[in-house]
Amino acid sequence: MFPMTADVFRLDQPARQTTAVIFASPHSGARYDAGFLARTVLSQAQIRSSEDAFVDRLFSSATRHGAPLLAAHVPRAYLDLNRAPDELDPAVIDGIARAPHNPRVSSGLGVIPRVVAGGRAIYRGKLPLAEAEARIARCWHPYHRALRDLVESTHAQFGQAVLIDCHSMPHEAIEHHSRPGRPAPQVVLGDRFGASAAPWVIDAVHAVFQAEGFRVVRNTPFAGAFIAQSYGRPSAGRHVVQIEIDRALYMNESTIEPLPDFPQFTERMARVVQQIAVIGRQEIPLAAE
Repeated sequence: MFPMTADVFRLDQPARQTTAVIFASPHSGARYDAGFLARTVLSQAQIRSSEDAFVDRLFSSATRHGAPLLAAHVPRAYLDLNRAPDELDPAVIDGIARAPHNPRVSSGLGVIPRVVAGGRAIYRGKLPLAEAEARIARCWHPYHRALRDLVESTHAQFGQAVLIDCHSMPHEAIEHHSRPGRPAPQVVLGDRFGASAAPWVIDAVHAVFQAEGFRVVRNTPFAGAFIAQSYGRPSAGRHVVQIEIDRALYMNESTIEPLPDFPQFTERMARVVQQIAVIGRQEIPLAAE
């Protein structure tokens, strides 16, 4: 299963990197190993409900604007790249002692997920610890080595690195945030309430989405998870902004197929990507130094 790095992720590099911005999509992977599909109790359509389907395509114009794009091939249901490697769930992995309370693990969304959307169990029974460790060694570590290298090389070249962590959210996750006269947000930006990105960075990303006509909120209901927490060090010039886009804008969530106007939406996102790349060419504001 996933024996080679090329099966775990792809790294699209521009001919020359001209911006401090990096785009990464850790949850859009859709390469389902036959052994994994044979082991799960879910149908292929059900197992895909945890994917950030097509998000890598939404940000695929990154290289045209001088920015790299790191996109997972390994599916989130198999291994979650936005979790710490020690977020192991004793309810799905045999031989794990119960650890201190972790809400992500308790809800079945550890590094080896127990459930997909709607709380549907992926497996019947538990996985051996050796299998969990092998997945982490085979997939988690190569992806994060690549991501770390991107952040460090970008920081060395530009004096800063702005990682855009690209995700999508089920429409139902934000439906209850609508109010009379105030429709639900279409984009949620997460900076862990200021802990993962400097104010000038999150403000600039917010302005880009607003200028393109999106309804934007910050940190509620998604503030950022492991990647934002681990890679975001604004005081050291390493910024992470997590982006969550309403899936209903561009895909049929039941069939996991792009909507007919997907090409037009992708063009809209290409304008967003172009303007976010500009952020990484700006001088760092004096107040942020």
